[in-house]
Amino acid sequence: MYTLYIGDRNLSSWSLRPWVLMRAFEIEFCEQTIWLDRPDSQARIREVSPSGRVPCLHDGGTVIWDSLAIAEYLAERHRGLWPADATARAWARSATAEMHSGFAALREEFSMDLKLREVRTPSPRAAADIARIEAIWREGRARFGRSGEFLCGGFGIVDAFWCPVAFRFRSYGIRPSGPASAYCVALLALPAMREWDDAAAREPDSQAVAGTAQ
Repeated sequence: MYTLYIGDRNLSSWSLRPWVLMRAFEIEFCEQTIWLDRPDSQARIREVSPSGRVPCLHDGGTVIWDSLAIAEYLAERHRGLWPADATARAWARSATAEMHSGFAALREEFSMDLKLREVRTPSPRAAADIARIEAIWREGRARFGRSGEFLCGGFGIVDAFWCPVAFRFRSYGIRPSGPASAYCVALLALPAMREWDDAAAREPDSQAVAGTAQ
């Protein structure tokens, strides 16, 4: 059985990605949470993750320590995580990779905090990130998502990577419009997202140690 090591649900946006993917696809796994604000957090994470960050997936003796690598590893072993259509799959991979490596201003100004409700005005750089996100969401829904609620129809890896953004938008009062708004609502309504959210609400308040959550 897989073992997925994650950080605090309230704060660890990168842990959310593989967790929600595995829950949505009913992929069986054992979950291990490592709190990120404890004196021994770094040491505990280093015991299970070569990078010293979470999430990290163990599959027997195989260790995968990056959220996108985890998603690709799972896609090799479970059907339907990427779109079947080659064009849609190429687009989904591109949109996933852009989320994985970009949007630095959004990350800096609107860190994930599920318990927070605060209307915040974005800087010009963050506003540009938000505009680009809305454009990606509109394009996916228009080109590939007409058969379902998500970017390429059914839920998949590309949607899992945007789940933390949906939580960020909710926390900071960012309201996309049109199809982008409907997509954000669909992400937040996903049963796995509600499960994560409910568990985060029960967590004690904490502040993550810098550098432990990727």
